[in-house]
Amino acid sequence: MEKDLIIRGTSTEVEIALLEDKKLVELHKQAKDEDFVVGDIFLGRIGMLRPDLNAAFLDVGVRKDAFLHYTDLGPQIKSLQKFTKLSQNKQIKTAMLGEFPMEPDNRKDGLINKVFTRNQPILVQILKEPISTKGPRLTCEITLPGRFLVLTPFANVVAISKKIADPEERNRLKVLAESIKPKNFGLILRTAAEGKKVADLHEEISNLSAKWTSIYESLHANPKPRKLLSEIDKASTIFRDLLNDEFNSVVINDSGIHSNVKQYVKSIAPDKVKIVNHYKGNRPIFESYGVNNQIKASFGKTSTMKSGAYLVIESTEAMHVIDVNSGPKTKKQNQESAALSVNLESAKEIARQLRLRDIGGLIVIDFIDMRAQENKVKLYQSMREFMSQDRAQHTILPLSKFGLMQITRQRLKPAMKIDTEQLCPTCNGKNKIQPLILVVEEVERSIDIIIQNRPSAKLTLETHPFLYAYLSKGLVSGKRWEWYKKYKKWIKLKENPELYIKKFNFYDQNNDEIRIN
Repeated sequence: MEKDLIIRGTSTEVEIALLEDKKLVELHKQAKDEDFVVGDIFLGRIGMLRPDLNAAFLDVGVRKDAFLHYTDLGPQIKSLQKFTKLSQNKQIKTAMLGEFPMEPDNRKDGLINKVFTRNQPILVQILKEPISTKGPRLTCEITLPGRFLVLTPFANVVAISKKIADPEERNRLKVLAESIKPKNFGLILRTAAEGKKVADLHEEISNLSAKWTSIYESLHANPKPRKLLSEIDKASTIFRDLLNDEFNSVVINDSGIHSNVKQYVKSIAPDKVKIVNHYKGNRPIFESYGVNNQIKASFGKTSTMKSGAYLVIESTEAMHVIDVNSGPKTKKQNQESAALSVNLESAKEIARQLRLRDIGGLIVIDFIDMRAQENKVKLYQSMREFMSQDRAQHTILPLSKFGLMQITRQRLKPAMKIDTEQLCPTCNGKNKIQPLILVVEEVERSIDIIIQNRPSAKLTLETHPFLYAYLSKGLVSGKRWEWYKKYKKWIKLKENPELYIKKFNFYDQNNDEIRIN
């Protein structure tokens, strides 16, 4: 699988598109002045204690208060409290914890008002970005992530990524990590650590320890609530988490972002610097790489697939519901095999949509009913395989007796919503319609069906003048030329101003209309 990262920088934000085999699977947006990013570390101050919620609201130095629940304190909260207090009072001389007197673990079923008092300072980390009217959610289990491992102050344990399956490699990494782990720090070995030497891991521990030292120094420099350590920018974060041999290219339009990303890649993987390129084309970068068209085709209430089957995606505050429909243009076959074919295609698209829209929480999918148990098992196993590339934690349940599949997916930020509708050109913009690029895709799906069933037919396509102008432009670069190369058949175009802008008809050589049921 080839992966490409397309990064568009503007004066106010950065947009990042991750493509897998040229298919858009993730889309990220980050404002350049964003207050809260997952992973940022703050010095907070307890504002309001809410025993009824077993939670606290904290002042972290920006306008919106943050939320900390008891379950996110972690077992080492007493040690963290002690470290925060002693560092602020300059009563410890080093950030390293080798001589630090650790406190006993905190109870799992305790009360927040037994742990904190008002105005108490504490180190916290952003666990979830603000969602809707809710402020950011915090955790006191501080983690410092690197490319190969995660350093966890006070944890004092070693964990290995479950994706490293080889028992011998897991044992090698565990022994290696135990030998270089700083005292009273924990290590989580990431998937990228597989096969790495001790020097690679030791170097990253040194870099992460330096970050922890900078936090310690900031604690006794200024007692006010504020951000102490910023997570690296979104583009570099994706690199840190995903960079492997499958990455084909990184293309960036902004010279500043290009320089930063190139420098970061040079520090973590010098052999990959050559894939980071500065885009200098005349066309907008997302348009040049087809990202805009994929955004228009992928967002919205419905998402249509190549076979003509489509998804209807509805969201509420508590859950998301996805309905699978076979559509009128799927291939003719027996009912059970047709249902399986549509369901498998839909499962792959749903896995992409969950990543792309960053949908979290409870997701309920209504697949097309199937009778055969082996087909239900195959669909369940396929969904697990399709979602294996998803970095968000998720749980998938087999089909229920009602034919519903339930998925829970980690929610770290609001689901991405993009308005893909455009002003209608035939009513002077009084209403909105779906983007015309979707109509072109619908035309192409219809051509596929017609040629499969009537390969010898000479086709004429009748459309509204707006669509006619788009399809007929370009002598050797337009859509008709693409169709000729694909189908080895020239398709005539005919305009009809009386047609609705999204309506189109096909006719054969006898001028008889070809209907697709």
